[in-house]
Amino acid sequence: MSVRLRIDVFFDFICPWCLIGKRQLERAQALLHAQQPDVLVTTVWHGVQLLPHLPVQGEPFAEFYLNRLGSAEAVAMRQAQVQQAAKAVGVDVDLSRITTMPNTADAHRLLAHANSRGSTAQRDQLLERLFAAYFQNGEDIGRRETLITIAQSCGYDADAVRDYLRDESGPFVGNEVGASSGVPSFLFDRQLTLVGAQPAEVMLSVMYEALERQRMQTPS
Repeated sequence: MSVRLRIDVFFDFICPWCLIGKRQLERAQALLHAQQPDVLVTTVWHGVQLLPHLPVQGEPFAEFYLNRLGSAEAVAMRQAQVQQAAKAVGVDVDLSRITTMPNTADAHRLLAHANSRGSTAQRDQLLERLFAAYFQNGEDIGRRETLITIAQSCGYDADAVRDYLRDESGPFVGNEVGASSGVPSFLFDRQLTLVGAQPAEVMLSVMYEALERQRMQTPS
């Protein structure tokens, strides 16, 4: 008999650790499938807007991080740390191409819209494409036309997406409670929380702990 495991992920598109955590989660899921192929994993993605007060048009990327970290040296150290961690999990992050720190409200709305339409494969493709647009291609994912083009490339109806986004404004209201300790945050089987881009082996051990708790709670 199949066993089900739900994983809720709380993230923002502008957080490189969320992309790195996504890769670690994928590795952990592959390991789990190889060891326990009867476990059916459902992953639910929850958008959390880290910077809801950013202008709709965003802010210059370099200026934002200089103000946030205080010096060019601190920015260089942080970026080197991110790129090293990304490279370790096979993620090509090109921070030099990013010119705008975007307001991610519409990007999260787009994903929420996609969650109620299309297939899981389409949703996963859209999620991956949005991360790549920002961290690899330097696209401004705060621009609605950019988001519409990305959605269309994943098989979503451009006019429907345009109409949906036109009717929405202001900060994105997501499940911030689930990310109270930061992002990325992973909730396994609604019981166990892991915060940060933890190694795949750590995630796998928490998956096994969640499955064991589930087994112990199931009446015999």
